[in-house]
Amino acid sequence: MFQRVSSCAWLSWLLLLVGACWGNAEIVPLKATHAHNDYYHPRPLLDALEQGFCSVEADVFLVDGKLLVAHSRGEIDPSKTLQALYLDPLRSRVEKNEGRVYRRGPEFTLLVDFKSVGPATFIALREQLKPYREMLTSFHDGVVANRAVQLVISGNRPIELIDDSDSRYVFVDGRLADLETDPLPLLMPLISDRWTSHFRWRGEGQMSVAEQEKLDAIVKRCHDRQQRIRFWATPDSPAVWGRLHDAGVDLINTDDLSGLAGFLQGKATQAASP
Repeated sequence: MFQRVSSCAWLSWLLLLVGACWGNAEIVPLKATHAHNDYYHPRPLLDALEQGFCSVEADVFLVDGKLLVAHSRGEIDPSKTLQALYLDPLRSRVEKNEGRVYRRGPEFTLLVDFKSVGPATFIALREQLKPYREMLTSFHDGVVANRAVQLVISGNRPIELIDDSDSRYVFVDGRLADLETDPLPLLMPLISDRWTSHFRWRGEGQMSVAEQEKLDAIVKRCHDRQQRIRFWATPDSPAVWGRLHDAGVDLINTDDLSGLAGFLQGKATQAASP
């Protein structure tokens, strides 16, 4: 004989079921997202991952043999190491997600901006990366093996020292000026530059035709060379995000994680609508 169940009980069960489904729902990765100065968020890396970000940026200083995450020397905290904030959490996540940061998701970018002297910082980083090699995209004998995380060095880049390595687990963040020296994407898979050094438009009114054409030409040049493009110092506004998105900029730089995530999710929904 079936027992009668009160409406309150049914409601409780329904809420539990919805909560369980919500908690187990996979985060949809947003490939074009880059968390600028990610370590300033309350939970470095984790806040970006919860929004589906596929690229984060960590500034580092070499201090007494340790790689410490900070924007300036006055902000250095000995407990905030690259290993604790980024490398260990990423490895743990990759192990749980079948070899990816997001299960069935794209390659993740960890942009490490050297604030201290480049060569010494690179040597320290190279040694620290040894336990994490299984998750890192590598370069061996002229061939790139893509894995869960691509680590790209920015800031004080010891380009020649990195390029001299026959076997490495890091790549270089290029600049638009570097394109004049014809760098291979095997060394510089990403090109980044300051928005305000190339464009006057800040998101107010219409972008001029000349600047739109310039942006489109930069994106095309990078893509023709199989390199991604990112701009930093871009205003955090839907107008700017929309222009970068429509131009095909690969990584949209932001400090507003939820704002950019919501904007791109809306774009994806519009594109999927009949």
